[in-house]
Amino acid sequence: MAKFQISRRKFLTTASLGVSGIVLSGCDAFDSQLGTGAALRSFLESANNLTWRAQRLLAGHDALAPEFTEADIRQPQRPNGVTAPDDDFYKGLLASDFADWRLEVSGLVEKPLSLTREQLMNMPSRTQITRHDCVEGWSCIAKWTGTRLSLVLDEAVVKPQARYVMFHCLDTIDRSLSGDIKYYGSIDLIDARHPQTILAYGLNGQPLPVENGAPLRVRVERQLGYKMPKYLYKIELIDSFANLGGGKGGYWEDNGYDWYGGI
Repeated sequence: MAKFQISRRKFLTTASLGVSGIVLSGCDAFDSQLGTGAALRSFLESANNLTWRAQRLLAGHDALAPEFTEADIRQPQRPNGVTAPDDDFYKGLLASDFADWRLEVSGLVEKPLSLTREQLMNMPSRTQITRHDCVEGWSCIAKWTGTRLSLVLDEAVVKPQARYVMFHCLDTIDRSLSGDIKYYGSIDLIDARHPQTILAYGLNGQPLPVENGAPLRVRVERQLGYKMPKYLYKIELIDSFANLGGGKGGYWEDNGYDWYGGI
């Protein structure tokens, strides 16, 4: 009989999605019970908080996601989410090859920053070959190059009361009568300072393509793909989600997804 084995990464992925998978599956039977404040949603959010704490306990703060060799890269990085932003401001930046684009760093920092892509590329870089795991069930190995987020945070000097890093993006994820909603997401400072968390401007040895998030996207290698925002233009240090979107920490989180999204 074959011996059953399960890696810690697979265990954590299963633990993370086991309960929240009810939400992510899109099961119609639960749609009416998943609104903000609903009892079932509150129960699922409590379970998500439990799996987040369990993942942190098992994996630790500094455990690395698996890294691979170039021989493991067998296809281009599959795009996810929005792949060609239809926003006039973004298209204007693209037309000038992002010469006027800036990464703003604000909020609970001592030294707000406004960085060009060239300034980011002149900072010490990190290249890592990692696997992107999408909540839709697919994965893809690619080589990413960028600046460690921790270096940017150190330059901005994060204030002691800051707890989270909020990412603001240029792509519209939802158009409604109340106005366009740009993609937004967040991680805590533990994952923000993780050595594999980078602001990526390169993919497989080439400049980051538009379909994968140019000019800059986040890579948080111990979390699922929806936790890695693309088309980034602003980083905001905050102490609470209360005044952002639906108060859950991100666009998909406000629509029922797990905030941590760990693997």
